[in-house]
Order: sequence, then structure tokens, then C-alpha cells
Amino acid sequence: MFLAALREICPALGFAPDAFAPEIISTTGDRVTDRPLAEIGGKGLFAKEIHEALLDGRIDFAVHSLKDLETALPDGIILACTMKREDARDALILADGLGPVNDGDIWSSLPKGARVGTSSVRRQAQLLHARPDLQIGLLRGNVRTRLDAARIGTFDATLLALAGLRRLGFEEEVAAAIDPEAMVPAACQGIVGITVRAADSRLAELLAAIENHEAKAVSKAERALLAALDGSCRTPIGGHARLLPDGNLHLTGLTARPDGSFLLKRSEVANAADAARLGAELGASLRRDSPADIFLD
Repeated sequence: MFLAALREICPALGFAPDAFAPEIISTTGDRVTDRPLAEIGGKGLFAKEIHEALLDGRIDFAVHSLKDLETALPDGIILACTMKREDARDALILADGLGPVNDGDIWSSLPKGARVGTSSVRRQAQLLHARPDLQIGLLRGNVRTRLDAARIGTFDATLLALAGLRRLGFEEEVAAAIDPEAMVPAACQGIVGITVRAADSRLAELLAAIENHEAKAVSKAERALLAALDGSCRTPIGGHARLLPDGNLHLTGLTARPDGSFLLKRSEVANAADAARLGAELGASLRRDSPADIFLD
């Protein structure tokens, strides 16, 4: 998606359409799948090696799932472009034989004491807040591995980002897409972000031509919310912004305990031009009214 868009506008900016080629970088976060992220260094492990390659000049720009990109970037690196947001919702995957899904109360589709596999403390907290009887187990690995764990009955269910399932052609495995009010997504879920070296003004100009302005506004709000909360990868945090028909921006933020015993969700509306301020103020409000210990490493 990104390279196709880039190649379309290359000639207008003096680049040959084949000027760019993909370089796949395997990160620690991708390789170590048998432990929670908190035990191996946190979400930054999905970007550390990529940042190093960018600063060393081995690559010229980096394509990230924006939800995995830290809000404070290393010196010399900037977020230059956000692509059009795909579906931000989480998807419910059920084991064979379970279902159908009750659209009016999606969590009632899970049997009492159901085993749900996930590595996300955000999903875990919201699940346990809604259904304290659920049994949560660690499930990491690639998408196919996680789908198979539900399909063969290792777990009764799992949750994955709908955008990723669609991109990989696994949408038929989805039992239901979960409304953001029932499961607040991760901040910037479904958005691809592009980073470049801060000194590469020509590349920044090229990327500005393909940036999606709606994605830029919602990601500004969601990343500002995340930065204000300043939680660790052990802190359940959700953030979801959407543009309203009148041009304003609606932002929902969430904090919780991993066991679901505490959950605070709030929404605010502001002009889209004030996206960063909206996120910062809502984040500060949530942090102020949440237990201090949930933000500790």
C-alpha cells in the first residue's frame, strides 16, 4: 500500500518509480514470542533495530505500525507521514463450535470460564472488567499461530486487530468486529506511520504528498493522549479518535488495571486543529483520576 502510493508520485518529485525497494528488518519484538513484552523490554522492541538502521543510513525511511511506535522518538528521527487509517477495531476469533455471536452483547458469546488467549494487557483488562470469570492466557506469535490456537481449541477465543487480519487475508476467520465502545482500541491501531531522518528534507517533502490528513489528526490526538499518560507496557491504555461530520474530533481514552478491577473511560470533543491539545488534556485527566500504581514499570 505504502510503496504503491509512493511510486505514483515519485516522477512529479524527480524520483524514478523504482527508486525505492523494501528492506525487511526482523526486530526483537517479532522474534521473542514466548514471553510477555514487559519481560523483554516493552513495546519499543518493535522499533529499536529499525531506528538503528535508519540512523546508520542502511535504510532511508521506515514503515511502522503506528501503535507500536513510541511517542518520544530518538534524536534525529521524525514521524514524517501517516497513511489512511484502516479499520481500528479489534476482532473476536472463536474456537470451532462456539458462536453465533450476540451482536447486542458480544461478551455473552463466550461461555462461562472461557479461556481467552492474548498478550495485550489492554484487551485483558477490558475483557476481565466485562467478564471477571474469563481465564486469560498468554498468546503471542504470528497471526497464523494465534488463529490456530483458537481454531484447534487451545483457547476458546482470541482477539486480534481487524486491520491486520484483513491485510493478511484472514477476515473469514473473524467471528465479530468489536465496537470501539465495547473494546477501546490501542492508540493508532490501523494506522501506518513513516519515519525518516530529520535532516532528509527531500524525503519529508515526498512523504507529505501522500499523507492522509484525517489520519494525521486522529493520530496526533491519540499519540498525545498516550504521551500524557506515560504508562509502561504493563499499563492497560486505550485511545480512539474519530472525525465528526462537523469537523470536530471525538477522542475516547481508557486506563485500567490488568485484572479489570479498575477501569476509567472518558471522551472529549474539540476542533480537529487542536488534536494534540485534546489528547494531552484528556490524558492528563485520566492520569489524575487513576491509581498512581498502574503507571509504574
